[in-house]
Amino acid sequence: MRQEESEAIVLHHLDYKDADRIVSFFSLEQGLLKGFAHNARKSRKRFGSALELFAYVHLRWSGRTSGDLVSLQDAELIDLHSGVRRDVGALALASYGCELVEALTAEAQPCSEIFHLLRAFLGHLSKAGLSLEARLLFELRLLSQLGYAPHFVHCSSCNFPLDSDEVAFSAANGGGLCLECAPAALPLRVSAMTLGTLGRSLQAPVTLFEGFRFSERTLQEAGGILQDILRQHLVRPLKSQPFMEQMLAGKARVKAIR
Repeated sequence: MRQEESEAIVLHHLDYKDADRIVSFFSLEQGLLKGFAHNARKSRKRFGSALELFAYVHLRWSGRTSGDLVSLQDAELIDLHSGVRRDVGALALASYGCELVEALTAEAQPCSEIFHLLRAFLGHLSKAGLSLEARLLFELRLLSQLGYAPHFVHCSSCNFPLDSDEVAFSAANGGGLCLECAPAALPLRVSAMTLGTLGRSLQAPVTLFEGFRFSERTLQEAGGILQDILRQHLVRPLKSQPFMEQMLAGKARVKAIR
């Protein structure tokens, strides 16, 4: 049976029976895959801690024998991203990021940019901890890599520049809308500067998270925009999101006091 190997990041795992483990991972070479690791929790030589959540590993597997699972042979740990586990806020955001990747990507569709984005995101959280900017940048870049980035600079209806102080936004209608084109009942009104900030942020390398500082208004409006886009593409609410939102709200309150 053909053997495969690739760098990969563990997104999710489920313990099965006495010692087995089912693992969802995003690989550099083949994108999202799910695998079965026989006796994984007893075999320190073959897997050790390499199948833990968020682990960056070199993974080897053989093709599917039945169902949708590949057969995991062994894994070499490269980076466990241990810093994520020392900060409950970073843990919450990392869990959300991994669940979001698994929810939005199709199996066996390689995308090296998403792999590098996720790796940089986890590395940043491991070193710098929770931040509202990291969440915004990760969501924005992931959506862009998947082809879901909307119009930020021009009205998605008339194609004129969005140069007024206030504009509307609707993911269902393609993105930013001038007030003349926006339906009267459309509730999401944002600053044109916020849309410009999102557009400029996409010009930075997908692996760069350091050095970004957004105003409270930009974070609030951009968060509403990105959630509007995500609702168009997610088939169900993410289990990790409520706790992550709770952690970010606490971070925002602390930031406001300081």
